[in-house]
Amino acid sequence: MTELITAVDAVDVRFPTSLELDGSDAMNPEPDYSAAYVTIRTSAGGEGYGLAFTVGRGNDVEVAAVRALAPLVVGLPVEEVLADLGGFSRRLTGDSQLRWLGPDKGAIHMAAAAVVNAVWDLYGRRSGKPVWRLLSELSPERLVDLVDFRYLQDALTRDEALEILRRAEPGRARRTAHLLEHGYPAYTTTPGWLGYDDEKLVRLAKEAVAEGFSQIKLKVGADREADERRMRLAREAVGPDIRIAVDANQAWGVPQAIEWMASLTPYDPYWIEEPTSPDDILGHAAIRRALAPVKVATGEHTHNQVMFKQLLQAGALDVLQLDASRTAGVTENVAVLLLAAKFGVPVCPHAGGVGLCEMVQHLAMFDYVAVSGTTEDRVIEYVDHLHEHFTDPVRIREGRYLAPVTPGISAQLQARSLEDHRFPDGPVWGGEAGG
Repeated sequence: MTELITAVDAVDVRFPTSLELDGSDAMNPEPDYSAAYVTIRTSAGGEGYGLAFTVGRGNDVEVAAVRALAPLVVGLPVEEVLADLGGFSRRLTGDSQLRWLGPDKGAIHMAAAAVVNAVWDLYGRRSGKPVWRLLSELSPERLVDLVDFRYLQDALTRDEALEILRRAEPGRARRTAHLLEHGYPAYTTTPGWLGYDDEKLVRLAKEAVAEGFSQIKLKVGADREADERRMRLAREAVGPDIRIAVDANQAWGVPQAIEWMASLTPYDPYWIEEPTSPDDILGHAAIRRALAPVKVATGEHTHNQVMFKQLLQAGALDVLQLDASRTAGVTENVAVLLLAAKFGVPVCPHAGGVGLCEMVQHLAMFDYVAVSGTTEDRVIEYVDHLHEHFTDPVRIREGRYLAPVTPGISAQLQARSLEDHRFPDGPVWGGEAGG
């Protein structure tokens, strides 16, 4: 009997991180880390899990967007979906009526990411493999079939993508073994939230170094004098050999970014992240030219593979920061990784949030094993919040992500966490669910 997808469930889940100002930055001073949490169910009892990350209000919009996509998914044969995941992704992002809301951006595109990632999670569970390993064992031909080259061909052709993947193919087994033994380099943003006082910043920065991290990140952009003081304190705390990245979270215009960063350069910032509007490709290019050798990093709010293509073509970034739930999930991120490899730009994924560390580690590890073949100047962001709510939480040892071994994409929430933090009726929010 043919196995069908029978349900796409979406739940509004929110965590009150604003109470301790965890996650606070120049544009999001009091975030409540949240997720539109998706469960795909099949007629044979299979399940897959994904999510779209938000920072509180508006999560209800994301849940509604997932539900709007459900009619495109329910009733599809599972085997047909898994045999053509590129086509499945295009089914979600190419719907003629929903596409008018984008195309390929905003709440509906993030909802597609949650659904696509849930299907990849289902695929990993059925295969008995973590998604990074599942991807890394697909043939180059199967991987390029995931990519929609329609808008990419002026920067990356199918033949070029095949060449990149075939070049990396002979070293897959060796790199897989290395990854399982040594893990993947990480950096931590935990010390750097803007709402933390100086004492907490210094304490957490020192703890990060003691735990083996060779890079930390500070949020900046709200108060220039305070940024100079915090950067000085952080540099004194970690010494000259630890990289300190800074992140403005889009707070500045182009001239302001250049001027503000000039006051921080005495403390040797490694990169400036999101120095201006994430849509301003030429603005990022101008900032990069003005601030070199300080690197420019961006990507967590980049809508789709076309914007990444243009950022790379314009020479607008030194570090590409893809996100697991901003573009249309695993499938579109394969295209982004191939673009980065074509242009020789390192990928340092954005994480933190709810489940972003859990999911994005799979993309970075796939990149190492089967695409770029290197971890040089590559690190995955790590934030020490909310991992206890997941059934397969990230594991960090000596400043490195340990490779997941559990099948799937690591996005499944603990049942009790789901009930407790369901909004607005979970007990954390004053309701009764799970009580």
